[in-house]
Amino acid sequence: MGIGLVAKEDMITQEEYMDMYIAVGIAIEVYNILGRAMAEKVYQEAYFIEAMKRGVPVEREKPLRLIYKDVILTQTFTPDFYYRGLVMEFKSVEEVMPVHRAQLLNYLRFAHQRRGILFNFGETNLHTERYLYLPTEDRFVMLNKDNINLYVSH
Repeated sequence: MGIGLVAKEDMITQEEYMDMYIAVGIAIEVYNILGRAMAEKVYQEAYFIEAMKRGVPVEREKPLRLIYKDVILTQTFTPDFYYRGLVMEFKSVEEVMPVHRAQLLNYLRFAHQRRGILFNFGETNLHTERYLYLPTEDRFVMLNKDNINLYVSH
């Protein structure tokens, strides 16, 4: 695809984008209350409580099937949270490293999921990275304020 041209099947709906927005909002509340650098499991538990209080039915550690060359593997991927096709991974480290991103992106690709968020609660401010998998190009895009309008259908 040329610059600025996104295949229709690679775009997400406004509702799918709002799911990401809601997920980040929950994480911000958890971070504002708990602060930084606690164990991942503490943030996961607090996130689940906050999501339930808000009526957001996230699934905690839902096993997702991995697919290799059209064959479903017996091994599964278990993200920290799953919500309406959105995969969420939590970290509590000083800095997000390429291996953290690679974990999320590989799972998105091989579990045939399109949207993912990497949260890091270990930095001075909550760090979030929102990703969209573009299956027609077999690549990932990190969504931000400058490119979001290219990938969300209106």
